[in-house]
Amino acid sequence: MLDLPIYLVTGALAGTAAGLLGVGGGMIIVPVLLLVFELQGIDPAITTHLAIGTSVATVVVTTAGSARGHYRLGAVDTAAFLRLAAGMIPAAGAGSVIAGYLPGEVLQRVFGGFLLLVSLYMLSGWQPRQRPTSDAYHGLAVPGAGIGALSTMLGIGGGVITVPYLLWRGVAMHRAVGTSAATAVPLSLAGTVGYLVGGWGQPQLPAAATGYLYWPAFLGVAAASLIASTLAARLAHRVPAARLRRLFSAVLLLVALRLLLG
Repeated sequence: MLDLPIYLVTGALAGTAAGLLGVGGGMIIVPVLLLVFELQGIDPAITTHLAIGTSVATVVVTTAGSARGHYRLGAVDTAAFLRLAAGMIPAAGAGSVIAGYLPGEVLQRVFGGFLLLVSLYMLSGWQPRQRPTSDAYHGLAVPGAGIGALSTMLGIGGGVITVPYLLWRGVAMHRAVGTSAATAVPLSLAGTVGYLVGGWGQPQLPAAATGYLYWPAFLGVAAASLIASTLAARLAHRVPAARLRRLFSAVLLLVALRLLLG
């Protein structure tokens, strides 16, 4: 009976993270769903995949509202979006399939170490030399593929990687956040299909699940996140870029410590 309020609060937090920081909210959604599924008595053998698959599906809604808000404010770099998405979409589907075969704990530790390095880089304020304008968008499909595969394996929208990467390529903070939110939409759509197919017919699934997508959690989280992400996207453009950067790096640091310390 208490599940719905938990889903709504989780969705509101995830939506705020998506709109304000350009992340899909999976770093909030997955841990909460793991706890709720455990309390519901769902088979532990599938709780992680069910939480990740459901999180990837909610990212579609979370980032759709955020991306629309950023696009209306002119904060989506269309050229970067198209080139990143070209690599992300096929890799995201593959990543969701691979997730069923790789140890989740190992992936979390590796990703946690990566996030720790990224957060320290952002907190330091150091910036590499910006690339010339002529090749600013060259080769984005390849890193897009890596972002897509890793993001769907971990149930996130990719913003925790996409935003710092775009900053490194010289994209301004607000445009990096907006573009990240936009790329998360096709990325998470492809990943959702992969988790639906990958979990199809699993005997341990609860009655309200289709593949690795648990509908009660999806609907509750998605409903709240859609509203919160749209409002937060507007707020992001009223926050100074330096403050937004520090806030984002602090979030990355917390996520890294959670992944590394379990």
